[in-house]
Order: sequence, then C-alpha cells, then structure tokens
Amino acid sequence: MTARNARDSLSRRDFIRVTGAAGAGLVIGVYLPGCGGGESAVPPGEGPGALNAWIRIGTDDTVTFLISESEMGQGVHTALSMALAEELEVGWDALRVEHAPTDPSRYGGQSTGGSTSIRQDFELLRKAGATAREMLVAAAAARWDVPTSQCRAERGYVVHTASERRASYGALAEAARQLPPPVRPRLKQPDEFRLIGTPMPRVDSPAKVAGTAIFGIDVQAPDLPVAQIVHPPVFGATVRAVDASRARGVEGVRDVVEVPTGVAVVADHFWAAARGRTVLEIEWDLGPWADLSTERIAQACQDVIASGATARDDGSVTRAFDRAATRIEAVYDAPYLAHATMEPMNCTAHVHPERCEIWVGTQSPSSAQQVAAQLTGLPLDRIQVHTAYLGGGFGRRSQTDFVRDAVHISQAVGGPVKVVWTREDDMRAGRYRPVSHHRLEGGLDADGWPIASPGILESSGRWDEPFDPTATDGAANMPYGIDNVRVTCAHPELPVPVHWWRAVGHSQNPYVVECFLDELAHAGGKDPAELRQRLLKGHPRHGRLLDILTDKAGWGRRLPEGQAQGIAINECFGSLVAQVAEVSLENDGAVRVHRVVCAVDCGQVVNPDTVVAQMESGICFGLTAALWGEITFEDGRPVQGNFDRYRIVRIREMPRIETYLVPSGLDRGGIGETGLPPVAPAVCNALFALTGRPVRSLPIGRIA
Repeated sequence: MTARNARDSLSRRDFIRVTGAAGAGLVIGVYLPGCGGGESAVPPGEGPGALNAWIRIGTDDTVTFLISESEMGQGVHTALSMALAEELEVGWDALRVEHAPTDPSRYGGQSTGGSTSIRQDFELLRKAGATAREMLVAAAAARWDVPTSQCRAERGYVVHTASERRASYGALAEAARQLPPPVRPRLKQPDEFRLIGTPMPRVDSPAKVAGTAIFGIDVQAPDLPVAQIVHPPVFGATVRAVDASRARGVEGVRDVVEVPTGVAVVADHFWAAARGRTVLEIEWDLGPWADLSTERIAQACQDVIASGATARDDGSVTRAFDRAATRIEAVYDAPYLAHATMEPMNCTAHVHPERCEIWVGTQSPSSAQQVAAQLTGLPLDRIQVHTAYLGGGFGRRSQTDFVRDAVHISQAVGGPVKVVWTREDDMRAGRYRPVSHHRLEGGLDADGWPIASPGILESSGRWDEPFDPTATDGAANMPYGIDNVRVTCAHPELPVPVHWWRAVGHSQNPYVVECFLDELAHAGGKDPAELRQRLLKGHPRHGRLLDILTDKAGWGRRLPEGQAQGIAINECFGSLVAQVAEVSLENDGAVRVHRVVCAVDCGQVVNPDTVVAQMESGICFGLTAALWGEITFEDGRPVQGNFDRYRIVRIREMPRIETYLVPSGLDRGGIGETGLPPVAPAVCNALFALTGRPVRSLPIGRIA
C-alpha cells in the first residue's frame, strides 16, 4: 500500500492512539504516512496504523515530541513542532524534540527527502495537538465539574474562564489518558495562530551553538576504533592482491580487513588509520572503465540521442516547425556534481551476536536498519539505529554505502567501529548528480512568439525504465503555454554511480529551459519577462509572482555600466520561486553576481525565517554549482577531490540576496530545495544580456 492509499484508508482509531502506563501521563501516537518507507517497513499486524510520531505529556509538565524526520539544517524539527505547539497550546520553551527510534512496529518507515515533510505531516500534527488539547480540557472540566465550553487551554495550562482556576497539563495528563480522543478536534483558524506564520527560533540552534549537538561524526565511546577505507581508484575496479605488512606496522593500527568496497584500515584513532592507508599496498584489477574520461562520457551521451523514450509529446512539433518563421537550435550541457556535504560520510556500528547498533546521521534510518538486517541476518527488531544530526544531506545521506562499510568492518573485527570517510573519499568514491546533455530546437511565428519547443535530454542516471521521471522534471512539466512540445530522455551505459542531488532533475533542467527561453525571446525581439508573462497566461499564480519579482527587482531599470539582469522562474515540490540576478564581468572574465532578488510562493508560510534561510541556502548552493561545480574524469578517475579543485562560493563572493514571501493561501509547498533551480539560469541569462552570447555549458567559469 502506498503512503497516499494508507492515509486514505485510515480510520479515526488508526490515526490517533492514546496509551501510557499509570503514572506515565498522556502519550499520543500519531500515524504520519509521509514518514513511511512503504509497505515493507510496516510489520505484519500493524498495517496503516503503525505510529511514527509520539506526543508525551509527562506528569512533571514536560512535553516531548518524537518525530522520525531527519534534521539536516532544513528546520523540519522546528516547523513540525510549531504545528504541534500551536494546537496543543504550550509555550515554545516548554517543548522538547527528539528523533524517534527506528522501530517500524511503532513508528513505521523513516525517510526524509523530496521536500515532503511539511506537505505531508503538518496538518496531521495539528490534529494530533488539537486532540491532546481537547482531552486535557475535558479532564479539567471533569475535575471541576464544569462544561468544557467554560474552559480554555493556555500555554500548558487549562483555565476555567469564570473562576480563573488553573491546572497544568502535567497535573491533568493521567486523567486525560483515561478519556476517549475526540472524533473531530477543533483546529484553530489562521487568525488565531500564535506561532504559525511567525518567525520562531530553531529548536536545534541552542545545542548547535553550544557545541553539544551530536552529529554522526561526533559519536565517541571508550576504546572505539576508527576505520578508513581505500576505495577502488576506478569505478568497477576490484582488489587483486593486498600487502598490509607496512600498514600493520604503523603505530596505532589494529587491523587491515578487506570489505566489498575496498580495503579498511582499523586503528586507535583517525590519524593512525590515515597513516596506515598511505602505506597500504594494493594491486587493483581496474576493469573495463580504466580509460573513462569526460570526453568519453560526453560522446556516450551523444550516441544515445536516437534511443530516447518520450516523456512529453504535445501537438505536432513537425508541422509546427514546417510553418515556423524562425528556428533556433542549441546544445546544452551540465556536468556531474558532488553533494559536498560539510560533514563527510561516517557511521558507527557494533554488531553483536544477537543484535546490532548503529549511530549515523542519515536521511533514511529505515534503509540503514534494513541494510544492517540484510548483512547480519538479524531481524529488524534486533537492529537499533540512533539517528544523529546531519551535517548536510542533499540526497547523499539517503544512500547506505557508508552504513554498509561500518557493518562489514564491525563483523570483520568482532566489535564496534567508527568509519569516517575523508573528503577525497566522499568526492571520488561517492555518488553524483548525473551529467546531462540536451539538444533543443525552437520555432517562432512571424511575430516572434514561440510555437514549438522540443527538447531531447540524456542523463547518465538510470533508476527506472524507460526513464526515471525525475530526470525530466523541470522540462517535461514546464508550465509555458507552447502548443507543440516534445521531450525525450535516454540513458547511456556508464559506470559512474549517481543519486538524487538537491532539487533532483530541477537542479539542471530549468537551467536549460529558462536559458533557451531567453534565446527564443532574443530571436523574436521580446523582453524575457514579457515573454514569460505571455506564455504563463494560463497560470495566474506564476504571473502574480513574476509581477512582484520584476517590481521588487526593478526589472529593466538602468544599471551601472557593465551590469545586466537575468530572470528565471521554476515550480517544484509544490512551491514557486522566481529570481532576478544582476551580474557583471571582471577584467579577467570572472563572473561577479552583485544581487539576487528572490520571490517565493510556498503557500501558507510556517516559519518565515526558515523560508528565507532556505532560499539563501539554495541560492548559495546553486551559485556554487553554476560558477564552478563539476566532477571530471581522467584515466578512469574523478579529478576533483577536495575544495581546492571543487570550489564553493566564498563569503566575499556572495551577492546581496533579497527574499520576498508571496502568500497565496494555497497548500504548503516544500522549501528545502526550491531556492536552487532558478539561480543558474538567472545568472546565465544576465550574462547573455551582457555579452550577447548564450551560456550553454556549466560551470560558467570565466567568460573570455
């Protein structure tokens, strides 16, 4: 059963469960389909009623919320807590947040990604908070022998309005536990909100500022060894022979073991393992991809163009081109990208004879648990995953390769071990955003308006057949009112492992669509913003956002000499984001981005501060990719290994960012990824306006 079907089939009894032993207070379990990992994550007998969020109201007045969404800087623990605290009527400082244990019998599947947490869980948590509130009010009314209509909840207390008698939630929790939950708890109206829509401090910030927050890499234990792994230098290579004698002689090295992903050096601490791996002698069978190069990858993308599966085919592109007054052709390219999380991959594992414990910062605790069960042969209920904070995820930490490493090594050494990847390991042996190659042709009528625009895209990702739908996101579903559109997608056979990267297909396809649209505008003599408005007539939400953006950015105003503006808009994960970038060129051809104006419509805003922060984060991440980001290959090996050759935007290079929240009253959209897609095309379109030459390949680098 899918998460959507599970939600549709829930009864009231399934959705809310009240439990707790005598003296434990009120404990409410909530089923959140959005946290589910699919039917396989729910054990027999639980079905769709498996609970994965719990509200605990203790007799000591503590309110604790356990949630299974991973916190990786996107503010999900804060936003979901706001939903709960709003309806429960507790003070913000009284709420504690903990990550739920990975127990599928109680919490279902756990996975965080796709900007889905708020969209799927927010209303359910409001209902859970309202349920607890009404039960506490009912308990107080029964104690005072008054109607519930004469009582109100207020910052952790129930108050009898007429007499001003007060009882704390803790004092009422045990009695409330004995009551049946209300069938339809009353939810607040928007004009009653105290928290939702108000800037609120992050619940995770105090611990992070104080240095007490535990990330995966912070896990420590007495006598805990640290392991590093020498991964194959070429994708697909295997170990032929190992001479570990010198490595074993390094002070602090405890063992050298071969694992499926390479050879591990286990030592007393990180630096002993690092020294040991430098003297490890490994003979590799490099396999068939030893001569892989960026040029070979590009040729492979070009070779499969005729085999593309159709993702969209509207109207008749052929007939439209026959009557087009002007035709424009272009080829666009985007490279492989590393996720480059601030915290490299790591995992601590201890495989016991009858159980296994894992400590890891992961986007998918359920996947980590399932992998450990697969490798050890233990049942899921014997695998305990302790989910730490994540020092960046971006899709990379939804993978389990680093978890597999830790479990394999723990099995080999017969005890606990902490695996830490170096930055070079992460960039050269990890997974990447797919490379892509795009061929486009557009047609204009005699008045310069687009009448046809097919795009052909090849990506090295292969997750589904005939193509992964995420590979065409931002292209096949572009909103522009062009009658004749064809989009196809093909996948070359390449050994480079790929995985979702922040914004997935929207990280590269809007760059192509939005830049090519500016080429059509230029060829037809149209203003880029005017062209977009005309093509978005059927989408008033988009048009309104563009109106606000162009006004705030001063679109078309006179700029200092040598500067130009570019514009782009994109819809993904339920939110709309449009941006204007103002750029110039330095004397050496370096691109200087002076200002980025961002307008975002994410429906109802939960925490404005988080929305602004995530827009700024996405713009910074997207600028890094647009200006410098690329993983290239020589002799089968990734060239870039650290931030010296995989540049990121420095503070001095960051533009001034202005973010405008545009409320629409629509359902909440995601914000963790949506700020990224428009920035690359906005910058490239500004460069096109400045130089008269379209930017058809990323990264931009220097403009000659």
